[in-house]
Amino acid sequence: MLSNTALDERRKAAVSGGASMSFPIYVDRAQNAELWDVEGRRYIDFVGGMGALAVGHSNPDVIAAIEAQLKRFSHTFFGTAPYESYVELAERLNKRCNVGGPAKTLLLTTGAEAVENAVKISRAYTKRRGIIVFGGAFHGRTLLTMAMTGKVSPYKQSFGPFPGSIYRAPYPDLYRGVSVEHCLSALETLFETEIEPSQVAAIVIEPLIGEGGYIPSPVEFMIGIRRLCYRHGIVLVADEVQCGMGRSGRLFAIEHTGVEPDLILTAKSLAAGIPLAAVVGKAAIMDSVGVGGLGGTYAGNPLACAAALAVLDVIERDNLLNRAQEVGDRLKAGLQAIQKKRNRSPIGDIRGLGAMIGVELVEDDETRKPARSLTAKVIEEAANRGLLLASAGRHFNVIRFLVPLTISDAVIEESLQIIEESINAAVNGDIGNAPLAQAG
Repeated sequence: MLSNTALDERRKAAVSGGASMSFPIYVDRAQNAELWDVEGRRYIDFVGGMGALAVGHSNPDVIAAIEAQLKRFSHTFFGTAPYESYVELAERLNKRCNVGGPAKTLLLTTGAEAVENAVKISRAYTKRRGIIVFGGAFHGRTLLTMAMTGKVSPYKQSFGPFPGSIYRAPYPDLYRGVSVEHCLSALETLFETEIEPSQVAAIVIEPLIGEGGYIPSPVEFMIGIRRLCYRHGIVLVADEVQCGMGRSGRLFAIEHTGVEPDLILTAKSLAAGIPLAAVVGKAAIMDSVGVGGLGGTYAGNPLACAAALAVLDVIERDNLLNRAQEVGDRLKAGLQAIQKKRNRSPIGDIRGLGAMIGVELVEDDETRKPARSLTAKVIEEAANRGLLLASAGRHFNVIRFLVPLTISDAVIEESLQIIEESINAAVNGDIGNAPLAQAG
């Protein structure tokens, strides 16, 4: 019988040490919002393939679509022998993405690849070089997207130098006093001191910043950025790789603001964890690149396209946008109840959109000092009790929830109980006494 310990020893001997691993458990099977390790222990999955499983593990509709496509053909390379599913998926994304006019789509493989191609397309369209991004953003792990990512450890350290013409502005964080006015003013200052707006090709923003701490972009901030882009002829790019595909209660998080970007990027949950990404944007912008300038060997793989079409069907048929809001409301209510039970609760802020929730833990509610160590202990305790969580934020003190939208209410309530027990154990110093996740 396989064991987690034996597999972990094999991992250490065979896998690069630079590849992270949060939990020493090895998955045997998974269904919806639950998974079981090779020793038979059950876990509730609030990490969800780090946001790639909005429709849950092993969704039967996705499995059926992949199996049917696999029996026909698995790969051809769209650039030489195209197929209908790529075209159909592009048509459906064009209809669902609000970009202020007729849209076109480019399919790719990863979120970072979508970001890089958005930069290429924006530069080709504007004939400009500059790209503006925001503090705390995560845009990928390639050399260009690392330059755009606003977090050094662990993503950027030791990997420079990075490509140039990337400029960074502050992102609003109302909980910590970083106002919309300050951030919009900082953009104007950047135009005065770093790069003239006539040389900026694109502003790339996560409408709900992920790695930076699960902070929704205030509506007035997005409106202000949209106005700047219109005024200066800058392409506005919404990076929805993590916050898109229904997680926020809308298909794309930017829809909450009423702002229409020029390009929308999506990946992760687009194909239920099968590698697939897309750039969807205004037709005139998308057509600004010469023939052959865009593509990739695996871009728009037919198995991934079949999975994505099934995902869109499931989201619509099962009304998962409303379900995302229901899941988020239930989680927020439960977390607020936990917060109120303690006079000096470590829960400083509960925020997010739909089911994309972030819980910021602090050492003191007055100083709001980030509780990084406590957050790590809560995550460890939760794993011991059978709930998988992940952190976010510049200080790693935000617990982020990336739960499948198909999770049942009963499993949500079970998870909230585990979270409360884990916080109590971490605060009281009762570490390491939690029962291991049970087999079942």
